[in-house]
Amino acid sequence: MKPLHYSSDDMWWGTLGTIRPFSNFRPDQDAMEIQAALDGKDAGTLVNLLTNRNNAQRQVIAVEYKKMTNKDLNACLKKALSGDLENLLLQLLMLPEHFDAQRLQDAMAGLGTDEETLMEILSTRSKEQLQQINNAFQQWFKKDLEKELRGETSGDFAKLVVALLKKGDSPAVVQRDVEALAASLDGKKANAVPWIEILTSRSSAHLENVLMGLELQLGQALEQMLDKGFSGDFQMGLKVLVQCIQNPEVYLAKRLSTMKTSLVHGIMVSHSEEDLLCIRAAFLKLTGNSLYSTLQKHFKGEHQQALLGICRSED
Repeated sequence: MKPLHYSSDDMWWGTLGTIRPFSNFRPDQDAMEIQAALDGKDAGTLVNLLTNRNNAQRQVIAVEYKKMTNKDLNACLKKALSGDLENLLLQLLMLPEHFDAQRLQDAMAGLGTDEETLMEILSTRSKEQLQQINNAFQQWFKKDLEKELRGETSGDFAKLVVALLKKGDSPAVVQRDVEALAASLDGKKANAVPWIEILTSRSSAHLENVLMGLELQLGQALEQMLDKGFSGDFQMGLKVLVQCIQNPEVYLAKRLSTMKTSLVHGIMVSHSEEDLLCIRAAFLKLTGNSLYSTLQKHFKGEHQQALLGICRSED
């Protein structure tokens, strides 16, 4: 019997994601198929099933599997699989906010910090999503995310990432913001404060108008302004944020085009139910090749099949 919370898929109408709820969802049957696939070391069935269910359905399957076998599905997958395929299927089973929290933790772990991944996540998530990620980070790692960000970054870049974590949507006048940003660049040393304050506390639609107005007023491309006015991690952070305000799918397509496994997993899993169709279209325009065919060239075996399952189809 179909669970009550799957009684209507109307909310998915018009989605820009590639993965949608499986219409004839039978979690008990799925759990049995997974158990048989694990017993038979049949990775192909695991891939096919988990990439054809959305995240909410995967959570139900994991609960059903626990009831049926008294075993944890994550632990069973870890035992049966290895390498990139194991990582990808375990990522598909994570709640979205837990997955983003894990990516933030990984970006700050070890020697050196992956500042661009911090910016990617903080710049492409809404205020509500960031609150959920913040809570998940506290729950999983028993650490305060803001404190961790402050500890792993410094200077104006630290102020920028913390302001993004607390992202707001304050009403403002476009021309007033344009004037403030223009004035911040008028001097020997650019003033970072208005950039942090304005770019982290306005709606995307408002900021698009502000950035367009700034280019018109100064007669200069934004990238040139940022190159001239700022340096280091803060300059990189502003560039990422500006790209994510103007055209996030193009920025994410550029990240995907590196075909670095951790980035491919991170972006495809976290955007599979939101806007991966837009990212696919941007990838084709940017590289001249479809994301689907590019994945085919760079990855192999069941790992490739899982990525193709998330990507869904050729463009």
